[in-house]
Amino acid sequence: MFPRAVMEGSSSENTRSEKIEKMKKVQEKSAKKKRSKEEQEEEEQKDVEVFIFNNKVSEEEEEDGDLSDSEDSVFSGLEDSGSDSDEDDEEKEEDNDEGLKEEQKQAQQVDEEEEEEEEEEEGVTEEKEDEYKHDSSDEEDIRNTVGNIPMEWYKDFPHIGYDLDGKKIYKPIRNKDELDDFLDKMENPDYWRTVQDKQTGSDVVLSDEQVQLVKRLQMGQFGDVNFNEYQPQVEFFSQDVMLHPVTNRPADKRSFIPSLLEKEKVSKLVHAIKMGWIKPRRDDQDTRGRYYDLWASEDTSILAKHKMHLPAPKIRLPGHHESYNPPPEYMFTDEERALWEQQDPADRKFPFVPRSFSSLRHVPAFPRFIHERFERCLDLYLCPRQRKMRVNVNPEDLIPKLPKPKDLQPFPTTQSLVYRGHTGLVRSISVSPSGQWLASGSDDGSVRFWEVCSSRCMKTIQVGGPVKSVAWNPNPSVCLLAVALDSAVLILSPALADRQVVSSSERLLSSQQETELMEGASIVTWSDAEGEELNQGIRLKIQHPKAVQQVTWHAKGDYLASVMPDHSSHLQVLIHQVSRRRSQNPFRKNKGLVQSVSFHPVRPYFFVATQRSVRIYNLVKQEMTKKLQANSKWISSMAVHPAGDHVICGSYDCRLSWFDLDLSTKPYKMLRHHKKAVRGVAYHRLYPLFASASDDGSVIVCHGTVYNDLLQNPLIVPVKVLRGHVITHDLGVLDVTFHPTQPWVFSSGADATIRLFT
Repeated sequence: MFPRAVMEGSSSENTRSEKIEKMKKVQEKSAKKKRSKEEQEEEEQKDVEVFIFNNKVSEEEEEDGDLSDSEDSVFSGLEDSGSDSDEDDEEKEEDNDEGLKEEQKQAQQVDEEEEEEEEEEEGVTEEKEDEYKHDSSDEEDIRNTVGNIPMEWYKDFPHIGYDLDGKKIYKPIRNKDELDDFLDKMENPDYWRTVQDKQTGSDVVLSDEQVQLVKRLQMGQFGDVNFNEYQPQVEFFSQDVMLHPVTNRPADKRSFIPSLLEKEKVSKLVHAIKMGWIKPRRDDQDTRGRYYDLWASEDTSILAKHKMHLPAPKIRLPGHHESYNPPPEYMFTDEERALWEQQDPADRKFPFVPRSFSSLRHVPAFPRFIHERFERCLDLYLCPRQRKMRVNVNPEDLIPKLPKPKDLQPFPTTQSLVYRGHTGLVRSISVSPSGQWLASGSDDGSVRFWEVCSSRCMKTIQVGGPVKSVAWNPNPSVCLLAVALDSAVLILSPALADRQVVSSSERLLSSQQETELMEGASIVTWSDAEGEELNQGIRLKIQHPKAVQQVTWHAKGDYLASVMPDHSSHLQVLIHQVSRRRSQNPFRKNKGLVQSVSFHPVRPYFFVATQRSVRIYNLVKQEMTKKLQANSKWISSMAVHPAGDHVICGSYDCRLSWFDLDLSTKPYKMLRHHKKAVRGVAYHRLYPLFASASDDGSVIVCHGTVYNDLLQNPLIVPVKVLRGHVITHDLGVLDVTFHPTQPWVFSSGADATIRLFT
């Protein structure tokens, strides 16, 4: 065994030049074959694909000559002995004992091919019949004889398999890049039906029949077009009795003898039934008729609570004399039997004669069983369940007398204006004391100022985060707005009023900070706005330790309260004084999760609403005066009547509670008009109106008259349901407020709009 380099070194240069000339002839002749389409198909069906890896062959020869289908081209015939390519290294590893013999065979094959081509040109060539033409094997291409194996096994070899003669089938040269592939895809009309044969490495163009076969298989149909899947079924066994049986074998002897195996199984089952391991199923036949409970639909708990209830008589429990085998002392003697027969049935001690039986299966049927059951049913049917005390009441007398809604006007009935401009949820709105301007805060990070009568947006301030609450200063001599943003409270001066009001607002904000330290001074940071914030109208910034959910003003306009709900901290409510720039924490302990706070409009009281109750604190005495129980699971909002003696609370469990502070600590009225959570409530300053906003997209306006006479209860009448907001992400109306002087109501919703109802 010698390496290929030694064999090539020993061969003469003349032999190599002759080989090259012969190979060029093969290339030119194969190019002629490729001109016609029929000749190209013959080339694809050749048995051996041969490629030339020789650097000396010119590029024109590589393009014109299709050596992939030639039997005479050899993978290792034209390389120089000094080649350093990877293919040469692979060739040197092969056995080369028969190198010279292969070259001779190649020359002979070239000569034979020349003779065959001359005969084809003359038309004398006889077609050689392919012995594998009618092969019934499942192989798609019979040229490659490696079988059904993964082609990845030949990934590192220059050949792809072996032909029928045992020769190697070499891989074709594929020097196409992505650009050539794209051009071929654009120009070649048969590109979409061209697939690569993994066993031969060649490209095969599918015919129309093959394409239709692939489409049918993809659609889950049968491959054969002529196959009928709904052809009638051949009945092998029919209902007709045939003359000759299927099998005429005589019966076995064992068919006349009881089976011992079945006998063993049956004996095991009988033993299991006797021992109680298996309980046979009963066949319940309703031959006796069906009976039902007369009082099954009645609630026994209600009847038990009723004092006039009469229970049905219970049947007496059976005694020893009713046994099928009673003791001897219960058996009748002849004298007792004669006496029993002479007595009247009502006077008898027992309604039957006791009898004794050896076993239960000897007991006959009770002759009076049906009569006894029927008498028991009559007793139950005729037994009174309860004594009814009938009272003649007119149903109309039970309905309270309420005034007509026309007599309670004015109240808002119609949607007049829609304020559009926000792009997020409008969580809070507030009206100026003059009633000319409306402020709104949204999740889109902006605070907008609207003109109420024209719905025109006068000013927009970007605060850089979702706004949780806005509150206009109730003092008409100043024009300030408090905004709750994340963990900060901003004091804005929108400069929408006259010069005198604007100047008084600036004087209030420019007052010097108090030198003495108060409780909460180290918790809250006061700072003046600078730069762009100052140009937008932001004057003060009060930094809190946690997120602020609500801000509200005192009636005089100097004090401001902020709410920071947190279970783990006692810093939930802070009160700030704007003129002196100082803050204080009024509570030392955590009494629950604070939801909302409000100042009393007249007296020094402070209302704090937690999840289930409302606490009222006296700011002068610094003590809690009253605790209101809301009877709801989670309070969401709170509003105080302008007179200060009544409070309404909305909750997330669809309830609205009205508290009369002089009457009781429990709700005077519970209104359940909403179908979803109540988000906001509000009182009107002048008119006897209050409103509630809910997630069901409606605002319910109620008339609530509070009388000066303490002995007369308030009159609460729902007068109007206002709809207009679109429910967005299961959220409806988020806030509601009244106009300070007119019977108008404003509502803001999750649909990024504000609506005015007049």
